[in-house]
Amino acid sequence: MNADDLILISVDDHICEPANMFDRHVPAAHRDKAPVVREDENGRQQWWYEGRPGRNLGLNAAAGKPREYFNTDAHRYDEMRRGCWDPDERVRDMSAGGVLAGLNFPNFTGFAGQVLNQGPDPDVNEVMIRAYNDWHVDEWCGSHPDRFIPCGILPLFDPERAAKEVRRLATKGCHAVTFSENPEALDMPSIHSGAWDPLFAACCDVGTVLCCHIGSSSKSSATTSDAPPSVPMSLSSSMAIYTLGDLIWNDIWWRFPTLRFALTEGDIGWIPYFLWRAEHVQERHSGWTQHAFPDGMGPTQVFLKHVLCCFISDPIGVELLHHFNVDNVCWECDFPHSDTNWPNSPEALAALLGHLPKADVDRITHGNAIRHYQFDPFKHRPKERCTAAALRAEAPDVDTTTRVGRKADERDIEHMRELARRGAAAAAGAAPPGTR
Repeated sequence: MNADDLILISVDDHICEPANMFDRHVPAAHRDKAPVVREDENGRQQWWYEGRPGRNLGLNAAAGKPREYFNTDAHRYDEMRRGCWDPDERVRDMSAGGVLAGLNFPNFTGFAGQVLNQGPDPDVNEVMIRAYNDWHVDEWCGSHPDRFIPCGILPLFDPERAAKEVRRLATKGCHAVTFSENPEALDMPSIHSGAWDPLFAACCDVGTVLCCHIGSSSKSSATTSDAPPSVPMSLSSSMAIYTLGDLIWNDIWWRFPTLRFALTEGDIGWIPYFLWRAEHVQERHSGWTQHAFPDGMGPTQVFLKHVLCCFISDPIGVELLHHFNVDNVCWECDFPHSDTNWPNSPEALAALLGHLPKADVDRITHGNAIRHYQFDPFKHRPKERCTAAALRAEAPDVDTTTRVGRKADERDIEHMRELARRGAAAAAGAAPPGTR
């Protein structure tokens, strides 16, 4: 396999939203309530909405930096690549890395938009969520329709309003929306409650995928408050395990046989074991659990039919691909987060997937994303200009080394410890204000 010939579409990238993103999209009557970026006494820049801090920048803007320069606490726009927040420069970075297109999750709002959902006035929250979506679809994605897959956020505080926004977004060509990996952790109805049926029905009607990104419950995978930072970093995928468990054992598949969820940034190598465990539970315990599946399915069939998954560079998952429906496996770059393998994604994937049939490689690297998210880059760009080599030829002057920022120090470790303490408090039901 030649890395130059790959066509790469990532189903998980992120935007470090620019500070002026709401200027053109919030009605005049609500502009005083719009989220803003403020600078603290230490020179760090942070989003705020209705007295709540947004998610910080830190590891969310690490692309191109040596690992000694990865920071976890909030920092500044001038300490990151311009491509983190500027769509034109993002496209140049993508081209330099041989990546054709990407689906971009939010950052400051939380991966499920939870910060904008938790303001005190639901009507104002909805205004800000719609403004975010209009900026994202019309400006970010609209600036380069061949390079970006739209992904909206929802007013999850009200499933009926969320359903309405799904339908509105579909008219704008957006068929991916974020959903929490565990909405109950955000003081919303659980996925087992039946309360989300209006949203699920809307997604089925317009063919929209519900994307559950790890961390979208505002919970971390911290074990103890004093665990070293490598513990939560190593266990980050564990949040997707809980989400998969809730999905497999749900009763929604009877009512919504075409509904699809995506597990995002959780890798895939662990999935075959948990499917085996679920099959074992059904075989041994269904006499008393009384769980039934529609159409003669079981846990594995539910996963294979309804759940999409993705990986960056997971060799174990690739070894176990025979346990998956390859039509539902995608690739992610995770730009500009700290796990990304940009700008060397084509080379990494060629080494990882080189033994697979070309048809499987094409599905994983771009075909599945095109189909599931109703995205057609070839309508705008000839296929021969979509390969890694062709894209890199368009951006020969891009410096892929990020030459701004500061070296990591004790501040970053302490910030991660603080996140662990907040996670432990949230798990105990005692999260301090503004942390959920």
